Parts: sequence; structure tokens; C-alpha cells
Amino acid sequence: MPEPEGEPAGSPPPAPHQRPPHRGGGLLDAPAVRRWSALALAALGRAREDIDAINVYPVADGDTGTNLYLTVESAAQAVEAVFAAHETGATRPALSDAVRALAHGALIGARGNSGTILAQLLRGMAQVLTTPGDEAHAAHADGPLLARALRRAADSAYGAVAHPVEGTVLTVATAAADGADAAGAADCAAVARAAHDAALAALGETPRHLAVLARAGVVDAGGRGFVTVLHTLVEALTGEAPARPGPRPPGDLVGPCAAAPADHTPGEAATEGPAYEVIYLLDAEDAAVDRLRGRLDALGDSLVVVGGDGLWNVHVHVDDAGAAVEAGIEAGRPHRVRITHFGAQTAARPDAAQPPRERAPRAVVAVVPGEGLAELYAQGGATTVHARAGEPPASGELAEAIRRAHAHEVVLLPNDPELRHTAAAAAEQARGDGIRVALIPTRSAVQGIAALAVHEGGRRFDEDVVAMTSAAGATRHGAISVAERQSWTTVGICQAGDVLGLVDGDVAVIGTDLTDTARTVLDRMLSAGGEMVTLVLDDEVPEQVADLLERHVRTRHLAVDTVVYRGGRQGSPMLIGVE
Repeated sequence: MPEPEGEPAGSPPPAPHQRPPHRGGGLLDAPAVRRWSALALAALGRAREDIDAINVYPVADGDTGTNLYLTVESAAQAVEAVFAAHETGATRPALSDAVRALAHGALIGARGNSGTILAQLLRGMAQVLTTPGDEAHAAHADGPLLARALRRAADSAYGAVAHPVEGTVLTVATAAADGADAAGAADCAAVARAAHDAALAALGETPRHLAVLARAGVVDAGGRGFVTVLHTLVEALTGEAPARPGPRPPGDLVGPCAAAPADHTPGEAATEGPAYEVIYLLDAEDAAVDRLRGRLDALGDSLVVVGGDGLWNVHVHVDDAGAAVEAGIEAGRPHRVRITHFGAQTAARPDAAQPPRERAPRAVVAVVPGEGLAELYAQGGATTVHARAGEPPASGELAEAIRRAHAHEVVLLPNDPELRHTAAAAAEQARGDGIRVALIPTRSAVQGIAALAVHEGGRRFDEDVVAMTSAAGATRHGAISVAERQSWTTVGICQAGDVLGLVDGDVAVIGTDLTDTARTVLDRMLSAGGEMVTLVLDDEVPEQVADLLERHVRTRHLAVDTVVYRGGRQGSPMLIGVE
């Protein structure tokens, strides 16, 4: 297994973030934070599978590397957004702007136990690096301030975990802070290097603290990921990656380069534990969160609550997922709720005793907004990625779905114009793994349905992509939604609660009744001709609405067929396609 390391010299810049050039110096400033986030994302992308393979604690679900990657991806995107906002101005972001964005991005995008703890580590650093009134460090941080930030990071991470355990990333983070303190009054580069070296040494000792690691012959996966993040901090500050550790004795499987032994499979549970992982963002006051911690601690384990200033990220393992969410509702407003069944994760992984499955010649991967559409796409042979309302999938999720499709050639359907760049970044990641990927810029799930309908795995890849692209392009797309607030549209001002009819992404009709608005949208879309209407209805839309619209099309537009699907909870009452 390769060592935790930063990006080698001469390697291409990571997607979707371009690596900013290094300008040297021993100070931590905003451009250095930007370099750090981009380098960390690239390094975790390379190390993701290796870290997943050694994930045996607290639950052996084989996703620590992926969760860390997705958490840092959200953090890096937030940093890039800060720099993009300053592109038109004469000033560049301050250090406080960059580290605050880094921490906030990690908080809202944190995945899993490891990602949630990493978010708190970054938040602890940000609390020191954005101290109000500290004008001496407004533009940059020096070595002693960075050491203080690393100490606050470790202390706050311990405080966020309900029952801290030694031999985990918490131990590694504390060692990093100790190393930084020992560097004294050195510059940032020297402090970061000392922190990295101390963390690397502590990582090698983690199996001596946790028997489950020693039995599996691995180091802690979360700690391994944090060492990778520190490694890239050194590279961001110096322009050079730290030297690799020296060779280890043969058979020594407890060091930082340890791999899982052949008889260990991610998903092989170390101990019996709760059935579900529950994660959500929570808008709540501090006092309510204190009460929430007590209630969730009684419900399950692996409890981590991070954040502050009214926004929190809650992570817990429980048997009663509903009770965990209800506790959040009592404390405040939970959103971006994610529930994962550990048994389903384990069942999805191949048994190590079986020979590896042969890759399929070709597959389709599609982003879909609802469970009903996911089932429909799956029936068509597609691998699906669920896009939750207000929570678009990250490029790492799409890249993982491409790998999960296990094919030599993959056609990717983003089904949303906002996902085009994310999908392009995912395609580049997958191509780095030797997978041939074609991105069809579908703007709606109904265009994806049309593309999937003409997909033929037996013909040449280029011919199949052209046919699918043509079918998607020949499908006009519309939607019916409900306005959440008063706002300007291309056809006037709408009020909260108005029914909006969209055609090809633009508001074309403002109405008060869902069925009447849908009729008007259908007439406008069919005025230019069409042979097939596809209606995808949210589960909350009454069945008689579909009957009324089918009758309307049959009466007003002769020789036009209508097909109706139920999309589940898809974020809008209706999607419309006209082929």
C-alpha cells in the first residue's frame, strides 16, 4: 500500500480544482489554504481505495477513504468559491476568509464518522486562525499560531466525540499537536512538518491501542487519512512533499503503510453494533444540542456532534434511525438527513472467497431525483445515484458509481444542467482508472429516460453514445414546481405557493392550479410537434391528475402517446418530456 503522501511533482492538476502555483515562504495565508485543499483532495483521491481497505473500526464498512474524500471535496469547493468571488475585485481573500470557508465546507459536506471528525479538526483550526481583533495575523499565520490551531483542532475533536477512544484519529491528531508544540518558534513549514512526522509515528502505534486493528494487521483508517491531509499541508507550504518513511521490516503490518491481510474483507464486522448510521445537519441552539447529545448517546454509539454558531453536523450509529431523527426535530431543524443500513453496505460488497467478477463491456450511470425513477432506470440496466432535494451529488459519488458499474465503458447521464461540471470531473477521475467514459449532457431525468430507451450495449461505443445523445437532444423537457417565495421570473413576479410551469429550464407559466398549469405547459411544448409525452409524477400528486392530463393530450393532440411513471419523492410535483 502506498504511503500517505502529497501530490508527486509533475502530476496533472486535480479536477475539478486547479492546483494554485506555490509561491513559497513559511507563512500560512489564503493562497496556501487554497493549495492545501486542492492537494489534499488529490491525495485522498489517490489513497481512497487503500484507506477504504483498512477500515475496520468503529464499523468495518470499508468507506473511510471515500468519506474523507467527499468531505474534503466539499471543503475545497467552498474555498474555490471564495476565490471566485474575489476574481473581479482588486483584493484577494484574507486568511480568515479561506480557513472559514474550508471549515464550513467540511461541516456541511462531512460524511461518516471520519469525515465528521475531520470537519471538527478543521473547525478547531479555523477558530484560532480567525480570532477577531488579531490584526497581526490578518493576512497570514506564523508557526506558533499554526501550532495553537493544531492544538485547538485536537482538543475540539476530542470534545465532539461522546466517548473518545485511543488508537483512532483522535490519538493521531493529538500527536500532531504535540509535534507542532515541540517545534517552538519555527515558521509554518517547520511546524507543519513536525506535526506530520509526529502524526505519522503515532499512526504506526495505533494497533497497540486498539486490538481490532492489531488483529486485522492495519493502522487506523481515519488516522491514515489525517496523516495524508497533514502531508499535503507541508507540501502546500514548502512546495515539496515530506520524505517517505524508510523501509519497514518484512511482515510488519502495523505501520503507516500497512495493508489489510488477505483474509480480511472490508465489511467483515469487528464487533456487533447498531444497524444504521444516521447523519444530518441541524439548525439549533447550543442548549438544545447539549440535550440532544444526551438523548442520542442513550440511543446508540459512535456519536459525534460538530459545529457551532447555530449549525451542527450530527453523526450517530443506532438501531432506531427514526428515533435519532425525531431527537433532532425536537432539538431544532434537521436537514440533509442521510440514513445508511450497514447490513446493506456489507451485502453490496463481493465475498473475498469468490473470484473477482468480470467487468461488463458497457454500462450506464444516471443521476435520478427519486426512488421511483431509480427503480425505472435500474430496470433499464442503469446504475443510479440518488440526487436528494437541495443536496446534489459530489463528483466523488459519481466517480464511485462509475466504478461500481464495473464496466470497461460507461455512459454517464447527469440529468441536471447544474451537474455538468461535477459529472465532467467524475468522468476524468474514472478515466484515470482506465474506464472509458462518455458524458451525455442530459438536463432532465426525462431526457435520460429517452437516452436509456435507445441504449444498445452490443453496438460500437461511439455509435451508442451518438444515438443516446440524439434521443436526449430530441426530447424537450418541462417541469411543474411550487414557488417557495416571491421572486422575479421570465414571465413576471410569482408569489410563494404559485404553481410554476417550466419549459426547457425557464419559467413559462405562473398559475394557481397544478393540473391547469400542466395542461398549458403541455400545449406549449406540443405546439412544435411531438410523438410521445412522458409524465413523471411525485408520489403526492393524485392519480386523477395523470388521468386528466392523458385525456387532455389524447383530445387536443391526435396521434401523441402518453406514458406515466411514478418518481417517488423527487423534489417537484411533475417532470414532463416531449419526444
